[in-house]
Amino acid sequence: MSDKIRVGVIGAGNWALHGHLRVLSLLPEYEIVGVYARRQEAAEKAAKLHNIKQVFASEGALVSSPDVDMVAVLNTAPQHAASLRLAIAAGKNVYSEWPLTTNTATAEELVKLANDAKVRHAVGLQRRIAPNNRYVRDLIRRGYIGKIRSVRMHISMNYLQAHRTKALAWTAPPENFSGVVQIYAGHFLDMLFAAVGKPVEIYAHMVNQFDKVTIVETGEVIETTTADQLVLSGDLGNNAVLSVHIEGGKRNGSGVQIDITGDAGDLRITNSSAFGDLGEDYLIEGSSGNNEDLKELPVPASYNWLPESNLPSSVLELANLYAAFARGFGGDDAAPSLEDGLWLHRLFDAFARSNETGRRLSVRDSSKLVLPNLAAD
Repeated sequence: MSDKIRVGVIGAGNWALHGHLRVLSLLPEYEIVGVYARRQEAAEKAAKLHNIKQVFASEGALVSSPDVDMVAVLNTAPQHAASLRLAIAAGKNVYSEWPLTTNTATAEELVKLANDAKVRHAVGLQRRIAPNNRYVRDLIRRGYIGKIRSVRMHISMNYLQAHRTKALAWTAPPENFSGVVQIYAGHFLDMLFAAVGKPVEIYAHMVNQFDKVTIVETGEVIETTTADQLVLSGDLGNNAVLSVHIEGGKRNGSGVQIDITGDAGDLRITNSSAFGDLGEDYLIEGSSGNNEDLKELPVPASYNWLPESNLPSSVLELANLYAAFARGFGGDDAAPSLEDGLWLHRLFDAFARSNETGRRLSVRDSSKLVLPNLAAD
C-alpha cells in the first residue's frame, strides 16, 4: 500500500494541465495514478507530460480502480455531477472544480451523497486558503484595523469579452453556470468572506453587456443572457457595509483591489491580475494609525505550507488547498468542502432573486440562505 493519496483525474483541459497536474506532481502527499478525458488524445498528452502511468478508457473504469483513492473532477461544470456521482458511489474521496455544478438542487444532492457515503470532499475555492488571505484574516482577528466598518472589492479581467476563443465557448450559455460572475464572484467572494465574515443582507444587480459572443476561430455567434457584471452591496453585521463589483471584458487596467476599513486602521490588497500568473502576486498594505501612508505587510514565512517551486500564484493557491486536504487541517484552515460550494450556490440564488425583484434580501441563515416569499407583494 502506498502512503500517498493516489489520484485519478477526470478531465485534461487547460486548467488541469496548468494547475492541478503540476500541483499534484509537486506535493509529496500525492501521486497521480491515472487520467481520463472525453478526448483520448488530451488524456494521452496529459499522461505524457506528467509521467502518468495509466490512461483510462472510461470514467467508470477510473473510479472503480483499486489504485485510486481520490478522484479529481476537472471537466466543465455541466459534467461535474455525473462524474461526482460515479466517484462517490465507488467510495472514493472527491475534489470538484468550482462551479460545483449548474444549480442548487444538484449541489444539495451531491453534498448528501458524499456525506451519506462518508467520503472526504473538497471544492476548488482555493483562494480562501492562500497564504495572503489567511494572513489578512488573522490581521483582522488580531485587531490590526479594529472593528470593520466597510469592505470594498473590485475584480476585473481583460478576457471574457464579446470575442472569445473556442476553448472558452462553454462560458457563454447561461445553463452552464460558468460565466464571469459565476466563476470569479464565486472564487473572490468566498475568499473575501473567509477573511471578513459572511454577509447578513445583500442587494445584487447583474448585467449582460455581451449578449452576442463570437468565437474567434470559427466566427460562430452565441446569443447569451449570461451576466458579465455583478454589482453587490450588503451588510456584514455590526453596521459594517459591503460593496463589490465584478466585471469581465475590461480593456485596460484590470486586476484586484480590496479595501478593508476599520475603526483603528485600514488594509488594502491588490493584484495586477484576477487570475495570477508568474510575478502576479498579491500585495498587502496596511496601517493601524491615523492619516498615515499604507505600508507593505509581507506575508510571514510561517504561512507557507508548500515545497519550494517556481509555480505561478494561481497554481500555488491550488497547491495550498490540496496541502490542507492531505494534512487534514481543520477549522478555518480546512480545505473548502462541497458544503461550501453548496452555500455559494444558494448565495447565487439570492443574487438572482434580488436582481429580479430589486429587493435587499436577508441571508442571515447561512446554512440555508432561505429566500422570502415575495409573491404576496
